[in-house]
Parts: sequence; structure tokens; C-alpha cells
Amino acid sequence: MKNQNYKPCDLVIYGALGDLSKRKLLISLYRLEKSNLLEADTRIIGVDRLDETSEGFVQVAHNSLKSFLNKEINTEIWDRLSQRLSYLKIDLTQPEQYLQLNAAVDPEKRVMVNYFAVAPFLFKSICQGLQSCGVLTAESRMVMEKPIGHDLKSSKEINDVVEEVFQEDQVYRIDHYLGKETVLNLLALRFANSIFTTNWNHNTIDHIQITVGEDIGIEGRWEYFDKTGQLRDMLQNHLLQILTFVAMEPPADLEAESIHMEKIKVLKALRPITVRNVEEKTVRGQYTTGFIKGAAVPGYLEEEGANKESTTESFVAIRVDIDNWRWAGVPFYMRTGKRMPNKRTEIVVNFKQLPHNIFKDSFRDLPANKLVIHLQPNEGVDVVMLNKVPGIDGNIKLQQTKLDLSFSETFKKNSIFGGYEKLILEALRGNTTLFLSREEIEQAWAWVDSIQDAWAQNHSAPKSYPAGSWGPIASVALLARDGRAWEE
Repeated sequence: MKNQNYKPCDLVIYGALGDLSKRKLLISLYRLEKSNLLEADTRIIGVDRLDETSEGFVQVAHNSLKSFLNKEINTEIWDRLSQRLSYLKIDLTQPEQYLQLNAAVDPEKRVMVNYFAVAPFLFKSICQGLQSCGVLTAESRMVMEKPIGHDLKSSKEINDVVEEVFQEDQVYRIDHYLGKETVLNLLALRFANSIFTTNWNHNTIDHIQITVGEDIGIEGRWEYFDKTGQLRDMLQNHLLQILTFVAMEPPADLEAESIHMEKIKVLKALRPITVRNVEEKTVRGQYTTGFIKGAAVPGYLEEEGANKESTTESFVAIRVDIDNWRWAGVPFYMRTGKRMPNKRTEIVVNFKQLPHNIFKDSFRDLPANKLVIHLQPNEGVDVVMLNKVPGIDGNIKLQQTKLDLSFSETFKKNSIFGGYEKLILEALRGNTTLFLSREEIEQAWAWVDSIQDAWAQNHSAPKSYPAGSWGPIASVALLARDGRAWEE
């Protein structure tokens, strides 16, 4: 990535009193302040429709830190951060109210970064308001959160609205998984280590599994989630983004355009899933009552505000085939669900078994080597391999062992940040590498829409699974018929 002289910013957060701002953005800005990564003259301007003062917004931020930081607030750091904060009451649907921004930002001294922490139906109003008040320059940026639409058509409509005001290189579309250390480490793992670079293809890899499990349920988001489902809420963005990093070809360099180009190639190579093959390639599930960590939890249809007739999936497992030379014959199995036994995000690369075994006293069939990349909760990398059991008595005995590279243990002197800190910092610095391009999002939607349409045509209800399990039995069969099993 190019060296830059970073400029201070006016970071304007629309929806500053909302849940995302309080749980993620303000916490991340505190951590960036702690690490001295915010430019000295950067300002943070909260915008919302509620009656509030700048002093009140400072208190909101402090309360958020007390609730969600999980560490004692450092007075010196907080004093520095609070000096940056101010607040404007703006009804985002009223264009004339955006004129208040003219006195709050200074485009000559600072770059205006507009963070849309609001529902997508407000994007058009914000873009038009910003355009009408005349505060935007060629340097101005906008950051937007998922969901960017609920299908290809709606995604294009949102992007078209944004494109009327912002150029593509001014737009920063966030998927917070792309800010996680272990996702970024995939670039280093794959392209800086010959042991993996030369063995990352169909010649040595048998299959790859990607799991994103959540132990939580709907958490009061019934109305939103029931209209969306797990396929669109998680797989369309998070899992497909992880897959592109795992599967892409080496980029020419670390610039945004090079990386985006290789990720798009992967998305274009995804074999379509249609009504003809959807039953053998996908599994939909919906959780029933069960137990999580010993506590009883309700089923999906018993959650507060539930529609008892809902057929929305809370779990999905898919076999993905990538039709290119590198991955010919190597299936990617992806699964994601709510009310799983624990919170877990990981990639498991299963290498091929050796064709001949001279250690039959230990194993009838030699277990394959595995590379396990843990994204959360404990970030790190394991290499599962075979070693000789120490001893001089009898034949050579083998045992599976792990080479464990825990990030927290290996890099004790380095802070391990969450995804939002990295992405906010890169947006402030003007680096689009870790953000999604319009073409990436639309290519992903085109593939997912085909699955959604096939489910609708089949009228198949999701298969039930008890809360606290790893999904329906059918998801086990998805791999079993290929002679494989999920990593548990």
C-alpha cells in the first residue's frame, strides 16, 4: 500500500445515537485514540434527529464506553477523545437542515468522511442533503454499512443513489470481517510463505470448510431478520468475502484495485446454484427449543414477536464449487447459523491424504494434514500434522499434534484490534483496499439471488435443529455423501 501523508478529518456519523454507533463506532474511536492513530486535528461530529447537545453527546459516548469497552476508561485518553466530539440535531429527511454542516466542517483544512450508520432507506436523503448544502469536495468520502440491499435489484438502486453524489473511489462499503487480523493474515499466509503458496490448489487440497457460528438468537431483531434470513444476512457478505480471500489468485500488488479484481474473478467463477441442483447443494435450517451453555432457550418460532408460520432460515449450509483451474474438483463447504453451541468463526483447509501408508501400526489410513485458521473468538492459526510419539520401545507410533500460532500469545506486545478499528482508520486515511467495490457486491448478490429464487420455487420448509447443535442432520449428509465430515 502506498505511503501517504494522512490528513485530519471531519468524521460525521449519521445515526450517532443509534446502536451501531454506541456499541461499535465510539468504542473503536476510543481504541484508535489510545493507540495515537487519530490525526491531531480530526473532529468527530455526531448527527441524529433527537434533541441533544454536544455536552449530552459526550455523555452518551462516555456511557457507551462504560457499557461496551470491557476495560477501565483511561481518563487521559477519554479527555483527548471527548475534546473531538460535537453534535448536530438534523432530521435526515429535511434537506435544509444539512446547512448546519457548513459551520461544523472545514473542507479546506480537513477531509469530510460521512459515516452512514443508519438504515439504507435514508441514504438517498443524506446524499441529497449533502449535495444541496455544498459541503462536499472531491476529497470527501462516504462509508456505508450492510445490508446494501436485499437482492441485486435493491443493491443497484442503493448504489445508483450514492453514485449520483459520490464517485466510486469516494465510497467505502464496510464488511467488518475484512478488518479482522486473521482475515488480513490470509494475504500474508498465502502470498508470503512458499510452503502454502506452492500448495494452495487442487493438487494438494482436498476441500475447504468455512464456519461462522453464532450462539445468540434473534436478540430482538425479529422483524428485520425474518425478512432477511441467514443466507442474506451472513452468507451473502461475510462468508463470501472470506471465501474470496481464501480462493483468489495472487494480486499484482496490495493496492485496492488489484485485490478487488482478483476477488471479483472468484465471484464470477462460482458455479450457479439453481432450482435443478439446490436440493443437493444447500441445506436450510430453523432452530427449535434447546440449551445453550446449560441454559434453556426458545425456538425461532417462540422468540418475542415471532410469526408462527415463518419459514425463514436461521441456518444455511452450502457446497460451493469454483470453476477455474486452481480449484477444479475442490469443494468449499460453508455453513452459518444462529443458536449454535458456541460462537465460532474459522476456516479449515483439509489437505489430501497420502496415497501410501507405511505407518499402519498407528493408523489404517493416515489422517490428512489440516490448516485451521481461527477468526474468532481466539484469533490464530493451527497446523494439524502427524508426529512420532517419543519412546524407544516397539514400533514407530504416530500421533496427531497441533502447531499452534495464537495471535495473542505470539504477538504479546502488539494490540489485537477488532474489525471496526482497522476499517474506520483506513476510511480516515483514504485507503479503499479493505472495502467492497460495487461490482463485488452486485456479483455476490447475483449468485445468492439464484439460490433464494430456487428455494422459493421449491417451496421447501427449513429443516429443524435443536438450539445448541451444529444444525440439521441434513447438513451432516451434505458432506457425508462426498465422504467428508464437518470439523467439530
